[in-house]
Amino acid sequence: MKLKLLMSVLGICLTVAGGAAIAAPAAPADWCASGKVVKFGDLNWESGAFLTEVMRYVMEHGYGCTTDAVPGNTVSLEVALSNNDIQVLAEEWIGRSKAWNTAAGAGKVKGVGHVITGAAEGWYVPDYVVHGDPKRNIKPMAPGLSSVADLPKYRALFQDDEEPSKGRFLNCPIGWTCEGVNSQKLKAYGLTDSYVNFRSGTGAALDSTITSLVQRGKPILFYYWNPTPLMGRFRFLKLQEPAYNETCWRTLADKTHLNPCGSASPPADIEAGVSRAIYEGAPRLMAMLGKFNIPIDLLNQLLADQAERKIDTKTLARTFLQQHEAIWRTWVDPAAAQKIAASLHRP
Repeated sequence: MKLKLLMSVLGICLTVAGGAAIAAPAAPADWCASGKVVKFGDLNWESGAFLTEVMRYVMEHGYGCTTDAVPGNTVSLEVALSNNDIQVLAEEWIGRSKAWNTAAGAGKVKGVGHVITGAAEGWYVPDYVVHGDPKRNIKPMAPGLSSVADLPKYRALFQDDEEPSKGRFLNCPIGWTCEGVNSQKLKAYGLTDSYVNFRSGTGAALDSTITSLVQRGKPILFYYWNPTPLMGRFRFLKLQEPAYNETCWRTLADKTHLNPCGSASPPADIEAGVSRAIYEGAPRLMAMLGKFNIPIDLLNQLLADQAERKIDTKTLARTFLQQHEAIWRTWVDPAAAQKIAASLHRP
């Protein structure tokens, strides 16, 4: 009797345990395996566009993902990322944007890996403005110019076409994070009365203006960054700014701050920006992005070649992957590497 009772109890326990095991929820399917689209921000500067297409190719051909790209300016795309309306920003300059900082503080976005290392940004003039260029018969125009503090006395050199009494500072395109920072820097450096804050409509317009003036040997004062095609084509001189100061930088990053103080930009930390949802839902993709990096000298070279030969970005991405297998194989797992390699050998 006791034995029957014991067996009955054990049977009930096993049934309950078995039912519990059956009822336990399965681990969530990987993002791409479950059919979800990976939406990228369609970044409208050269390096951002290139990195986007490389990542899309790797995800599509190595990991079976479906991808898309959504247009917008940096701030709107960072907001979209925080809402998971998009999932990836291929080139996020960490800490430069209030929208990013707010979202990161709330745990809505994550930075992954270091997609570019050794990048820089600041205010530049062509090297010939300070040192001249004997090969082009250009004499030094501003031999004493080395710092933003020197700019008031050179406003006539950088004369604005529409306000001849002022110089022209060529800022980032409207809507880019750096446009707001540079506008604050003009205030912090006391230059609003002596320089026009000229904003380009697009990155292409900014590059076109710089290229045209440099090719004609004209003076120009502008914001720029690295990596870019122009950094691979021309010699620029970066003007000195006050040393980086975290407190002052916050006043520059906040375009509503009434009394910003001067500071150089912080050291560049460029990562892939991702939404929290895909960070938690796509571990294989996050492992790949954590290793993703293209050496900056090669990146400048690729972008310069693209500009000179007018190569479209998708073609450049595929060509890079075909010619630099040793680089991308360090990012991906063996299964993805096999699939990517096979796709690159197809017409």
